[in-house]
Amino acid sequence: MEATAVLASSSPSPAFPPSSRRKLHPSISSQNLSFLVRSANLRSHHASSRPLRVYGSAVTLDPETKRQQRNSEEADYFACPICYEPLIRKGPGGFNVPAIYRSGFKCQKCDKTFTSKDVFLDLTVTSGMKEYNEIKPVRTELFRSPLVSFLYERGWRQNFNRSGFPGPEEEFNMAQQYFEPVAGGLLVDVSCGSGLFSRKFAKSGSYSAVIALDFSENMLRQCYEFSKQDESLSNTNFALVRADVSRLPFASCSVDAVHAGAALHCWPSPSNAVAEISRILRSGGVFVGTTFLSTRLNSPFSDGVLRPLRQFVGQTNSSYNYFTEKEIEDLCKSCGLINYSCKIQQAFIMFSAQKP
Repeated sequence: MEATAVLASSSPSPAFPPSSRRKLHPSISSQNLSFLVRSANLRSHHASSRPLRVYGSAVTLDPETKRQQRNSEEADYFACPICYEPLIRKGPGGFNVPAIYRSGFKCQKCDKTFTSKDVFLDLTVTSGMKEYNEIKPVRTELFRSPLVSFLYERGWRQNFNRSGFPGPEEEFNMAQQYFEPVAGGLLVDVSCGSGLFSRKFAKSGSYSAVIALDFSENMLRQCYEFSKQDESLSNTNFALVRADVSRLPFASCSVDAVHAGAALHCWPSPSNAVAEISRILRSGGVFVGTTFLSTRLNSPFSDGVLRPLRQFVGQTNSSYNYFTEKEIEDLCKSCGLINYSCKIQQAFIMFSAQKP
């Protein structure tokens, strides 16, 4: 009988259950298994530099290699926001809030370390700085407020229906339809706020992992508080990360799906943000976003004839950037995305684009 070498891996991480031990979620098709296969191939490289112990026809990793491989599996998601090199993780296994909270991350290239603050992992460029501080635009600082963060799901978000937003459940279902080609992959919910949609994506079981990402510390704290109230989220691969949408802490071509709910109009530089989203999406990855379209109610320069005057006069309300549907399409295509499509209802727009 021909001997076969078997690589004995470490205890399976919840984020990547071996198909030989567990059934895949019904939404994960054979087409989407490529994400898991590529991740497994990448992770196996980390252990290749250490010696293997061979017993007969089986190849077994020593305990130290098992520990490093397990950590590398769970750190593959994150990259340094400065140099985009993969972060090395030290701490307990598992891709969930408690495990990540007790872990430390370090970039071997620029030697910067990252740790969890409260309940989220801080992967901003300014993480760990003691003297330097910077103030973001008003529209960004507003959502860092404890009061606004507390009220967001307790009345603030409900007012969006006046502008044509169909409501969280319908918006979630619409986004899920756009994300069908990348089911089973990694989803990042940028500018997640209090995690209204992050939690829905995580509970759906449609993704290998969901990362709720926001710049606001207080929004992430609210997301954590809501998550604690839902026991079904305790067994999901769900992480809270603080990061700048214009400097996303992920390697290029490493993410399958990016969602940005009611966020585009709040970003200091939408072009930089969409360019970053395009960078981290893998080939075939999908970007879905919603925002408020420019109208006469929110912008005096919404009409085509007056639109060019905006660059000279500026945003009169100094708070948000409102765009036309054509401008959003142009932005996505200029950042290298294709297959743009959208759905519009009054001032509400949900748009989607794909990485070639």
